[in-house]
Amino acid sequence: MTPEQINYLTQFIHPDKRYAWLPGKLDDACLAAMFGIDAATYASIRAEFKTNAHRAARALLDESAFCAQLDRLPFTDGARVVALGDSLTDDWQSWLEILRLTFEQRGRDAHFINAGISAETTTDIFNRFIDVVRLQPDWILCAAGANDTWFWTDAPIKLSVSLDETARNLLAMRQYAASHTTARWVWFTPPSMIPEQVTAHWYQGAFQMMTRNEDLTAIAEIIRAQPDPVVDLQEVFGLPANPGLLMDDGLHPNLAGHMAIVRALASQLTDAAKT
Repeated sequence: MTPEQINYLTQFIHPDKRYAWLPGKLDDACLAAMFGIDAATYASIRAEFKTNAHRAARALLDESAFCAQLDRLPFTDGARVVALGDSLTDDWQSWLEILRLTFEQRGRDAHFINAGISAETTTDIFNRFIDVVRLQPDWILCAAGANDTWFWTDAPIKLSVSLDETARNLLAMRQYAASHTTARWVWFTPPSMIPEQVTAHWYQGAFQMMTRNEDLTAIAEIIRAQPDPVVDLQEVFGLPANPGLLMDDGLHPNLAGHMAIVRALASQLTDAAKT
């Protein structure tokens, strides 16, 4: 496996989060061995992604308009902000990590928890949602649903999760959180993607599964109906998707894409506060 391929896998696949319920601790040596590398190489790769996120945060803080919005975001000092989702969030240089760093560098003290786990559907998230509620979040930022739309490339019989079940999962989580927390919600629609790049990619294409922008749009419609602020990533990424905001897999946001998500979140929440 090439260094580029190892970087790609470690960027999104985090066994220490997926298997956090196991006794003991998955340290860097264990995690590195899973990818066929040594602990020092694993730590170096992770540090590089952290450096990327720091660079993105500094670039955003150089934008006066963004700083003005950031200072008005309702994540107060001491607030516990939990981000749910899949690889969009679990990514080591994701929008959530960049947002966390902008707060740190701005001297604000909200506590951000990255509860995204790559490849999860809304059903997977529903199945572990009680653990999220036990964190007693003040805010839940939910960027889920994209993985519900996968289907077999050569036999598009059904989606991984039906649209009806997606809607029921999101409703059930919101209702359960309302009965056990005082958390406020923010939702993200799934961004659009570039189908031909997904199927041609060495990793994504190997699964012989595919997703379609029309199915992602159907998920987006479910999310737009939520009674809370919605960050519409289909508007941010465009349809067809802007390749300048995506990695070469045609699916995941690159650093510019994640920065665009942070800007959209800041804009949506400060605009919502005016109404």
